[in-house]
Amino acid sequence: MLRHLLKLVWNRKRANFLIVLEIFFSFLVVFVVGTLGLFFWDNLQAPLGFEYRDVMVAKIDTQSFDDGADPERLAMVKRLLDEVRAMPAVVSAAPAMIAPYEIGGWTSRLSFEGRRLELGMDAAGYERTMGLRLIEGRFFAAADEALDWQPVVINSALAREVFGAASPLGRRFGDPPADGSGPEQRVIGVIEEFRKDGELSRPGYFAFVQVRDSDRTPGRLLIKLRPGTPVAIEEALARHLQAVAPEWSFELEPLSRLRDENYRTRLIPLVVGGIVAFFLLAMVGLGLLGVLWQNLLRRAREVGLRRAVGASRSAIHRQVVLEQLILASFGIVLGVALVVQLPLLELAGFLSPRVFFAGLLLASLAIYLLAALCAFYPSRIIGLVDPAEALRYE
Repeated sequence: MLRHLLKLVWNRKRANFLIVLEIFFSFLVVFVVGTLGLFFWDNLQAPLGFEYRDVMVAKIDTQSFDDGADPERLAMVKRLLDEVRAMPAVVSAAPAMIAPYEIGGWTSRLSFEGRRLELGMDAAGYERTMGLRLIEGRFFAAADEALDWQPVVINSALAREVFGAASPLGRRFGDPPADGSGPEQRVIGVIEEFRKDGELSRPGYFAFVQVRDSDRTPGRLLIKLRPGTPVAIEEALARHLQAVAPEWSFELEPLSRLRDENYRTRLIPLVVGGIVAFFLLAMVGLGLLGVLWQNLLRRAREVGLRRAVGASRSAIHRQVVLEQLILASFGIVLGVALVVQLPLLELAGFLSPRVFFAGLLLASLAIYLLAALCAFYPSRIIGLVDPAEALRYE
């Protein structure tokens, strides 16, 4: 029967070409939107690595165009931290180059035994303020500033990638600079996970280093507040910071607000894509329904002849649905042939194989379901036509 159906489809190849083309483009749109949705959903299942509730972010503007090292600015940041920590409503405070959930950040390329890894970095001090969970080793201490090497705390993903199953504690972090500049870095602790870009971002590599006088000035203060602190604390904190550093300017907002903005920024393209995909599938569905209906009217004599020689209504119904599914298969095969080039060309490196193949499966099922639904009603109607009337149909 399959051979007969393929022959029928081939005999109407000109009419079916446009249908296959519509299915092909619909498959691509559904794949992109569906895979992006699965990517975000998969990321949501992974641990975040920090606590964002009751945390205030103070953005610092030093009124300077120089982002390099400045011991005086670093000393002022330390003074601001001491002043903020002394406030009754504050549990802890820490410096940061950029706050969690903000777009962008401090990135570095780690060279280790010939391998190069890209990782996110930030200043030390997160542990209490952001509720980081330590797996082994320790966090930073005041005595670390006197060391002739720079301590580093890394996340578990980076530890596994660089050191494998061996303990990274006390190990050198990265190859020494070729020009001999900068202190040697060593690992003093490993945290469970840290996804600075939020729940919708994929897990990656991250490291914390202790900021010294030779490093650049942190641009953020992360302030952990006591639960139930009224919103009026935002204005009180701003006044206090401005009084300590009158030449600087500060902008305060809850970290939860940055989280909401991060969600909107990442989900808006998905929502827009979903709306586009819905209307495209609706248009394709109507087109399939109209073309199929027209084809069935032209084939009324063929259907009547089959009914006259004993074909049942269910057989006619099954034939029409299977023809549509075959057309859908052609469009899906073309789409899959194009999509599988993405990982081969390294254009979808952010997708895990599980998410990629789940997106392929989701898009294929959606197209098959659309084709079956569009074929269901016309096939039922044509199956109800009386054989004698169908044979007289012009």
